[in-house]
Amino acid sequence: MLALLYLLVYLCAGCIMTRALLPSQRVQVRIWLGLCLGILLMMWLPALLAMALSFSVLCHMLALIPLAIATVLVWHFRDRNARVRSFSREDRQFLILMGCTALPLSVLGGYLQYTHCLRQVNGTLHVGQSTYGDLPLHLGIITSLRNAAFPADYSIFPGERLTYPFLMDSFSTSFMLFGMDLQGAVVVPGALMMALVFSGYLILADRMTTSRRAVVIAALFLFINGGLGFLYSIDMLGESLGTLLNENLQSENSLQAGTWLERLETILDGWYMTPANHAEQSYYNLRWSNIIVDMMVPQRTFLGGWCILLPCIYLLYDGAARRENRMPVRQTALLGVMAGGLPLLHTHSFLALGLLSAGWMAYDLLHHGKWKPWLIYGFTACALAAPQLFGWTFRHTSGNGQFVYFQFNWVNNPGGSGMRDGYLWFWIKNIGLPLILLILSLCEKNQRRRFIASGAFVIFVVSEFIIFQPNEYDNNKLFYVWWALSAVLAAEYAVELFDRLRGLRGRYVLAAMTAVACLATGTLSIARECVSDYQMFSRSDVALAEWVEENTETGDTFICWTQHINPVSALAGRSIVCGPDLWLYYHGYDTGSRQQDIRAFYAKPSENEDVLEKYRVSYILVGSYERSNLVVNETELSALYELVYEAMDGTRVYKIGEKYG
Repeated sequence: MLALLYLLVYLCAGCIMTRALLPSQRVQVRIWLGLCLGILLMMWLPALLAMALSFSVLCHMLALIPLAIATVLVWHFRDRNARVRSFSREDRQFLILMGCTALPLSVLGGYLQYTHCLRQVNGTLHVGQSTYGDLPLHLGIITSLRNAAFPADYSIFPGERLTYPFLMDSFSTSFMLFGMDLQGAVVVPGALMMALVFSGYLILADRMTTSRRAVVIAALFLFINGGLGFLYSIDMLGESLGTLLNENLQSENSLQAGTWLERLETILDGWYMTPANHAEQSYYNLRWSNIIVDMMVPQRTFLGGWCILLPCIYLLYDGAARRENRMPVRQTALLGVMAGGLPLLHTHSFLALGLLSAGWMAYDLLHHGKWKPWLIYGFTACALAAPQLFGWTFRHTSGNGQFVYFQFNWVNNPGGSGMRDGYLWFWIKNIGLPLILLILSLCEKNQRRRFIASGAFVIFVVSEFIIFQPNEYDNNKLFYVWWALSAVLAAEYAVELFDRLRGLRGRYVLAAMTAVACLATGTLSIARECVSDYQMFSRSDVALAEWVEENTETGDTFICWTQHINPVSALAGRSIVCGPDLWLYYHGYDTGSRQQDIRAFYAKPSENEDVLEKYRVSYILVGSYERSNLVVNETELSALYELVYEAMDGTRVYKIGEKYG
């Protein structure tokens, strides 16, 4: 309850600020922007104070002081002559549209957050397919930041600064500090942000287009995305043309394994057997993941980034699209502040916004020549972002050849080894018919559409030629921003085509068939995720984590193997010598030497005690992962160190003593 009350204070403060800064905006726009601003402030103010204090309850309470000061100052310096826009009939109509579109999507999002983030089942903790890989990383950051000093270290790579954008996870840590359990601290902010992203996109699309029908269609194009992959599943239904996974985890053409309903069962029950971002990437080259189940639910930084990115795009577009008194100073300043807070929340969102802004600025300067608002916005955003970029982001990526390199055509040209699909066909089969609608819409002479495209396609072109991280697939975090804007253009053109076919008896049938072709793959992906269910932490894991929290100190470090499902780091928040390459490799770290040290110590503890001193280890973990991946000399361990924990499944914890901890 205290956590929710603390959140409510920030949300109310954000709404008061947007009421003062943006009186001419519609009521629902001010509320949406205010809620997003409140979340951003709750992320940043305690984090800033934690640079001098620890990230504690005291730090959070003190953060209310600058929040109160900022709220009072913003209200005091509001434009007292501005007319405050009231709730209108048009606003009520738009709320109905949001209720019919954003509300069902938000319910879906809340359900997936609940089922995919540590759902409790008979003492075990379950997740879904999409969260099985990355969730423990976020859990480890969330739990390790409790009472931590900032800048914090990686809990899974101690000694290295946490350069991964951590504000989304520290936001959940704030909930835990005020008494909420770990599951609630993950689910509550996740569900809230999903609702704000769904609602916010409708508000943004409504500002960009002149058709309410296009608003709904654009939302469907964006959130139920997936492309034409479903065609593989329905081709030659009466004959089995492929094989499913065998004991060696190998398969071939699995989308066409089995006949008729067997193929549907494969999609709903198999591990990444949906026709979007399929596990057999080299076979199908299907890489356009559904944005809800593969991005917003599992990739928490993506979700947090979009929660702030969409308001920034709205403020930028709304200001640039005005014909009189364009880009008001207060709105521009708010945009600069929100944009400047993005790098440590989601660096890709900040980069996408920068590219989008460059395209729109160039278009605006060529057509209108007004540079002052762009200067205010750019200076504010860059001044706030620079310490984050130089203090965290560039600290690790600078000079690292795994980051920022040339590669044409994204994942269709893996490692620059040559394109698997024809260039246009790759994009058509992955995005589907909406891409064709987008291309056709750009052929029309429409200044508003060209302005939107001038920014969106800067993102697309840059992302097509430059990879910004070791995992080339992660450029999709840029492409999705391009598509969020482009979907509006495609949807608007779809409405125009439908209207031009008036009088044609079969146009509703044609529209229904088009809808199926556009949404079938995304629907199958979402359906699969709704029924997916995997145990991540056993009862023994939960018991171990509880013992660790109750009997060890927050600064203690454990030596163990590098498995990604680790209750010590994920649930208890303690540091471990080395985490998995599943995350660290793609964050640019070489774990080879640490893994070698771990292997050497477990094999011959008495000869490698210097490893414990090197990493300031306090406890040794011996469980199923250590026994199956390492040579463990348990005889020496028992002779040298104190056994302080032993579970029924054989998991043991040894205490080093005072000389190394």
